[in-house]
Amino acid sequence: MPNKSEGQSDHLEKHSYPTCYIYLIYLISVRKVLKMDTFSSYQGVTMDNFDQLSQSIASNIQKISQNVSAMSKMVNQLQTPQDSPELRNQLRQIQNYTQQMAKDTSSELMQLMRADAASPARRLARDRLSDEYMATLNAFQATQRAAAQKEKEDVRKVKAQNFQIGDPFAVSGGNNETLIEMEGETARQQQATLQTERELRDLEERERDVRQLESDIVDVNQIFKELGAMIHAQGAAVDSIESSVEMAATHVQQATTELASAATYKNKLRKKKVYLAIILIIIVSIILIIVFHN
Repeated sequence: MPNKSEGQSDHLEKHSYPTCYIYLIYLISVRKVLKMDTFSSYQGVTMDNFDQLSQSIASNIQKISQNVSAMSKMVNQLQTPQDSPELRNQLRQIQNYTQQMAKDTSSELMQLMRADAASPARRLARDRLSDEYMATLNAFQATQRAAAQKEKEDVRKVKAQNFQIGDPFAVSGGNNETLIEMEGETARQQQATLQTERELRDLEERERDVRQLESDIVDVNQIFKELGAMIHAQGAAVDSIESSVEMAATHVQQATTELASAATYKNKLRKKKVYLAIILIIIVSIILIIVFHN
């Protein structure tokens, strides 16, 4: 009986502590794997580049916001006495410049989203930049839509005016109409035709501008979709990491519980061994007393 208890105790001492160590190693391994996976998911961004990207994105967001404010003022001047071809050309240029800046900023922000944020402060900074950029991009798109709406209204007006032009070959009746009057009418009709052609060319140019503006709006929508998908994927990745860490922590807690149970069981075995040894000593003593007494 004592030999069996000692064997169980020795077996317990050999296998209880390594079990806890295995779970601890598992937790460390999980953290290393998660960290390596995060690094491998992002190509080429170091901690120094993280700060540089953050500064570049913040600067671009400020510039885009300023451009959107200027564009909004220009859009409000359309269809007013302040409206002019120069104003529309300036609006078109700043819109194209801001559109390209938005694309560049989106590319940088995607790199930043893939980067490993080593500290909670950097993660907060990254999330703040993402929120600010999305809000700025939304304001930019709203200004684009307002400009496109006014351009469409102008195109409709020009078309309506052109369709209302009278018949160039219609002349007023009367027997006293002279050849000079006919020649004058013809000259006026030719001038009206030239004016109409200029208006049609201007109309075609405005229609091209509207189509380009609508295409830019679609591009901004695509930027929204890509950023939204990346933010959603990043959120899922964070949830997965937290779940893995929680699972590892649960395993360690279970190992700690097993270790405590093993220690309790070991103490009980030691007490049993002591009791058995005392009983054995008593039995041997009784036997010796009987033998010597006889």
